[in-house]
Amino acid sequence: MAGVAFSFYNFAALIDLNIGMAYRLDENRSESFTILFCDFTGFSKETVKVHLPKLLRTSDSIVHYEHYYFLIMPNTDRYGTQTVKRMIEEAFAASIASCAVCYPSNGENSLELLESLHAEVKKMHRINLDCLYSALNKEA
Repeated sequence: MAGVAFSFYNFAALIDLNIGMAYRLDENRSESFTILFCDFTGFSKETVKVHLPKLLRTSDSIVHYEHYYFLIMPNTDRYGTQTVKRMIEEAFAASIASCAVCYPSNGENSLELLESLHAEVKKMHRINLDCLYSALNKEA
């Protein structure tokens, strides 16, 4: 198992790709994929880079901006996301600030999903993720 890393500036396009695959493959439009935000403040990038991918499937994508990591996990609902979060916290032996949004329940496109994620993270952890809007602007 190993998650695959992508550039932050491809984040919105990566979400759109997952929406396209979900639309093609998931007729009942259940929670087709989840985006999990994790704040790894206090951990070196090298530590996260070495350990995080090992916890994920090869179908999972990893995008990071500074110490914020965003995991796109296809065919993963909220229950599965909680399992992944527990695995991460066990591997890092620490509580990790996190938040998740699911397609399509939290948004029908990359803009809506990133806005939902921004709002949830701000509400739950008081973290401002204005960086997400730069990912959308790089899409053009």
